[in-house]
Amino acid sequence: MPRILIWLLISLMPSGFACAAEKPREITDPAKAAKDPDFAVQGEYIGEGIWMDGEKTKVGAQVIALGKGEFTAVVYKGGLPGDGWRRGDPIITTSGKREEGITKLSGAECTGTIGAEMMSIAGEKGRIELRLDRTVRHSPTEGAKPPEGAVVLFDGTSAEHFLRGRLSQDHNLKSDVETKRMFDDYTLHLEFRLSYMPEARGQARSNSGLYLHDCYEVQVLDSFGLEGENNECGGFYQLRKPDVNMCFPPLTWQTYDVEFTAPRYKDGKKTSDARVEVRHNGVAIHPEFALEHATPGRRGEGPPPRPIFLQGHGNNVRYRNIWLVPKSRGTEE
Repeated sequence: MPRILIWLLISLMPSGFACAAEKPREITDPAKAAKDPDFAVQGEYIGEGIWMDGEKTKVGAQVIALGKGEFTAVVYKGGLPGDGWRRGDPIITTSGKREEGITKLSGAECTGTIGAEMMSIAGEKGRIELRLDRTVRHSPTEGAKPPEGAVVLFDGTSAEHFLRGRLSQDHNLKSDVETKRMFDDYTLHLEFRLSYMPEARGQARSNSGLYLHDCYEVQVLDSFGLEGENNECGGFYQLRKPDVNMCFPPLTWQTYDVEFTAPRYKDGKKTSDARVEVRHNGVAIHPEFALEHATPGRRGEGPPPRPIFLQGHGNNVRYRNIWLVPKSRGTEE
């Protein structure tokens, strides 16, 4: 069954609903999340073994916490997304249930267990034999220092460069802010941390967004383990889905590195589209392409300069290490 259908079914499960007065729990502090035994199970795993076609291969797995000891595990032939596995390569999807310290996995093609930071999976008659160990990936651009000439928008000391700027207790920037300064073309670096919201589903699962030019949104969302659509993390809604879903597990620091060229206008009319390329956690998810129109939820298109907006959307996504390098505008045709 395609993962999108699996997640549609998951989203319709009773555990995914909440009454109007009850919001799914949202944990922004890793220390508090560590008290939830499900948090120790969710995450990424890497290993090797025999795939169902009999080939010995590297494998990766992403385990998504759904609350109350329930999980979905996606196993990738070739390695984790961005580290061997590519869109279209084989996957296996299983469901999981945590019982007395062991998480049991079951699916149409195999069964398995997760315990003590190790996963084992087996198929009928030995067709699948996989062993994977828990791993924590970090973006190669995490903590990147601003180069000479960069405009430092947030370094953890003050939110003064943002309208409605507010700091969290751990000195990160809260969402729902926009830059006071406006920009034209630039290279942008920022880091974000998604909340842990195991009972939430879909767009309610740690939702924010990076609005370039105040009108083109790169989705910021807990889409860990999903297919990577244009309304999921890294996607430009209604414009383009990421080439690979590079979303890390919630409460892991992640990075966006963006090359942005603003649209060109003459006499009040757009003469050329904005252009953008994006790297998510160090992996190219969008080669340079044209942003043909604005994405929903903010302003319409317009001439530069314009601010950058970090959407709130009712969740508590955190940001840090935000800087950009303005680029010289070329001669207009």
